[in-house]
Amino acid sequence: MKFIEAVKGLFKRGGYALTGQELTSINDHPKVNIDPLELQRIEQDFKEYRNDYGFIEYINSNNEIRKRKYMALNMRKLTAEMMASLVFNEQVDIKVDDEQANEYIQHVFEHNDFKKNMTRYLEPMFAAGGLAIRPYVDMNTGEMEFSWALANAFYPLRSTTNGVSEGVMLFKTVETENSKTVYYTLLEFHEWINGNVKITNELYRSEEANKIGKRVQLGYNGQYEGLSESANITDMKKPLFIYLKPAGFNNFSLYSPLGIGICDNSVNTLKQINDAYDQFNWEIRMGQRTVVVSDHVLDYRPDEQGNSVNPIFDPDVNIYRPMRMEQDSELIKDITNDIRTEQYISAINQFMKTLEMQMQLSVGTFSFDGKSVKTATEVASENSLTYRTRNMQCNEVEKFIKGLVVSTLELAKRTIYQGKSLYTGKIPNFEEISVDFDDGIFSNLDQKLEFFSKAKVAGLVPITEALKGIFKLTDEEAVKWYHRIQQEEAGLDPSEIEDFRVSKELGDEEQ
Repeated sequence: MKFIEAVKGLFKRGGYALTGQELTSINDHPKVNIDPLELQRIEQDFKEYRNDYGFIEYINSNNEIRKRKYMALNMRKLTAEMMASLVFNEQVDIKVDDEQANEYIQHVFEHNDFKKNMTRYLEPMFAAGGLAIRPYVDMNTGEMEFSWALANAFYPLRSTTNGVSEGVMLFKTVETENSKTVYYTLLEFHEWINGNVKITNELYRSEEANKIGKRVQLGYNGQYEGLSESANITDMKKPLFIYLKPAGFNNFSLYSPLGIGICDNSVNTLKQINDAYDQFNWEIRMGQRTVVVSDHVLDYRPDEQGNSVNPIFDPDVNIYRPMRMEQDSELIKDITNDIRTEQYISAINQFMKTLEMQMQLSVGTFSFDGKSVKTATEVASENSLTYRTRNMQCNEVEKFIKGLVVSTLELAKRTIYQGKSLYTGKIPNFEEISVDFDDGIFSNLDQKLEFFSKAKVAGLVPITEALKGIFKLTDEEAVKWYHRIQQEEAGLDPSEIEDFRVSKELGDEEQ
């Protein structure tokens, strides 16, 4: 496992004091103090995200208790998937002003397939409200690696208005020992001690999946063999981990540093949508054609034991009900009720409008046609509610990425591999790191051109910014294009371009 080998190179060996402490949940640890309701909320979020709604019990016409699977639309996943696609994709451009730093970061991001993984992990982050990433070095290869942790695998220990400064990450593994399934949980604590980052590792073993278990030695049964109990990393300005949560306030636990899922304030609406969809599906199942058949047209045959007589209408038909009727009455009668398709579809769409309002999304973002949920992932304009909501999420993601860049470079600078540091350049500040989101506002180039043209005419955007927005140019490329446009408008010969550019930059001072 790469993570284990990385820590081998980073950590210095130290003594181990076995405490024998036993933990049922992460909250049982003396260093952790999370609101229990927050832990329950996260687990419930992931349960809904997995579409795990269990079964519904009901009593049939024979007064028997039966179970059936609850049919849900799973809007928690659909909303998280939609928001993730609006916020981030592989077209996002991440750059550092310093050339050496940018070269190293681009290599690290490409090595870790960062953009693809970021796209994947944003979805459960929006669903449950949290995501953490931790850079580490694989000392076998000298490559910087990323370790990801979802909302149920990372818990803040200390936070300020600037973010989470201390936390614990959980790494779970499953093994089979003597035909028995055993669960191992590694707790990795990140704390600030005397201005330095201290990382502490604790290993726990359990025979129950829902318990962390009893603390054991790090090398127990080969698990994490060679991993040391603690390590100190000096001169770090930022934590080694970076924590991301959705924009907005946690109104469930007012003083908690944990984030909440984007649908956590809409759980009642989600239930209404799911209940309506479940009832719709059940009505379809119960609405199969049913006929009442007179006993006069039934064929009576003994059962396999020959002891009783079973009425038979058609051996291949299961849609009839026998009934005693008069000889001269209607022998076969259709009693099938119409399925209320339009009513259910209308109800689900109405609940979806409520969901759009609660999530601050534009009207028409979600629609249900009876077969599937349609999502409008294109944002019509900068003035749309969806666009403003998306921008708030982009701001959080941008800070997350910039923090990752800084922590990665700091760790690389302090990691010696084959006698030298992995990175020897400067550590940039946030202002020297740019994250250019592919905004997804426009479906085609014509829309972009129309928008930026109007903005330029109104004096709202410089021509260089318009060129960057339409054609995805760099600052340098946009300036070159702008000078070329000026040259063509002035009717200059190509040999005169440079003189024209200089005169424009210097203005009257040259004259």
